[in-house]
Amino acid sequence: MKKWAFVSDFDGTISKRDFYLIMMDKYFPEGRELMSKWKAGEMKDIDFLNKVFTSINQEEDQIISDINSIEIDEYVPDFIEKIQQNGGDFYILSAGTNYYIYHLLKKFGVEHVKVFSNEGYYHEKNVHMKIDKDHQHYSERYGIDKSKVIQDLKKEYETVFFIGDSEPDSHPAEYADITFAKNGLQDLLWKKDISFVPVEEFSEVEVYLKEKGMLPKK
Repeated sequence: MKKWAFVSDFDGTISKRDFYLIMMDKYFPEGRELMSKWKAGEMKDIDFLNKVFTSINQEEDQIISDINSIEIDEYVPDFIEKIQQNGGDFYILSAGTNYYIYHLLKKFGVEHVKVFSNEGYYHEKNVHMKIDKDHQHYSERYGIDKSKVIQDLKKEYETVFFIGDSEPDSHPAEYADITFAKNGLQDLLWKKDISFVPVEEFSEVEVYLKEKGMLPKK
């Protein structure tokens, strides 16, 4: 088995704001009403996101410009490099779409990171998702079942770390060896009685990994 892997959610964890919120506020304000239905459990996550992503109605250059304007935790590119230099593999695990994730990884020069997410592509002024119902990680609600991904990675690695910030991340948190929780995920895990390390940014995660001997202290 390989030694260790670090798996991170993207929206609200690596990025400071969710892509769907940015697109909704700029191009689909009507989505706020749908968002209430989604939060109330009346819509599946994948159906809500698909509606937002296919209501952008912009040329691809504009969408890519919007993607590249998304702020991320500025420490992340350096953090990923340190993981990779010290025997770990870094993965991104997102219930959004890899379309915008790949653009941002390219912008920040991040390499050798595998992305587990819903496949996304540009077509006729919108972002579409291609969901494979026969995929081993398929989820009817999210498109991708994050907990299945973590369970598969645990077959390959001695230790799997995970970080997330919201409800979809509460499921893989049950299977990761150590979960770092941001924002609303902290309360969700506390209510589920799932152990976690509370953090606000990746620099705190690095401190923890140094204390545990996963990263060098200097």
